[in-house]
Amino acid sequence: MNIEKVTHHIVHWLKDYASNAGVKGYVVGVSGGIDSAITSTLCAMTGLEVLCVEMPIHQHQDHVTRAQEHITQLKHRFSNVSDVRSDLTPVFDTFINSMPDVEDNAQVDLTRGNTRARLRMTTLYYHGGVNGLLVAGTGNKVEDFGVGFYTKYGDGGVDVSPIADLMKSEVYAVGEFVNVPDSIMKAAPSDGLYGAERTDEDQIGASYDELEWAMHQIDAGKTAEDFKDREKEVLTIYQDFNRRNQHKMNPIPVCIIPDELR
Repeated sequence: MNIEKVTHHIVHWLKDYASNAGVKGYVVGVSGGIDSAITSTLCAMTGLEVLCVEMPIHQHQDHVTRAQEHITQLKHRFSNVSDVRSDLTPVFDTFINSMPDVEDNAQVDLTRGNTRARLRMTTLYYHGGVNGLLVAGTGNKVEDFGVGFYTKYGDGGVDVSPIADLMKSEVYAVGEFVNVPDSIMKAAPSDGLYGAERTDEDQIGASYDELEWAMHQIDAGKTAEDFKDREKEVLTIYQDFNRRNQHKMNPIPVCIIPDELR
């Protein structure tokens, strides 16, 4: 991959899209992770207005520190960048407290994590709406089109997806090129939806390097039965996530009414 050319291609694409849409720029949720750092930096490189939004919900301190470090660096580098902090912890707590009591389990934990993501989506669209900005998504190719590791109508609810055709390894390569802080480059990827540090690998059961390998094997027509041991396990993990999350990647099913019934 020609990192410099790819970077400038994305920047020009973002600039052209905003111009054609008649908006002033982009709003980006900044979490302290690599994907949001890359996305906000690429948006900043357009020269258009960029609003970075912090949206903590019982956030782990490491995430908060990295997000603030990145925003400070970005504002120092680009005069077109501003930021705002919307603390959603009381909003989330009020919402959960207004729901019926349920016994804690893995499904409840997942549902509440997805609720956090959907509150953040609503917040980004509020900031975008009042400021005339589009919401820039932060999903990469492995998450968006491989394992579907995002929340439907949460971090999956965006106007544009500038890095969704980049593998995770390519995201890191661009990150180094555009000078993302080392603390973010070295941090273990995490979706930040839980109070304690919980990495993406912990949740998925495979690293992004392994998932990229699995995507390439699928593209080459391989299946889990072609491998053994850890490789077979990884491919099985990938295929299971991909199958279960097709509802996120495909258009919403529409029940078509036959002409003879009208």
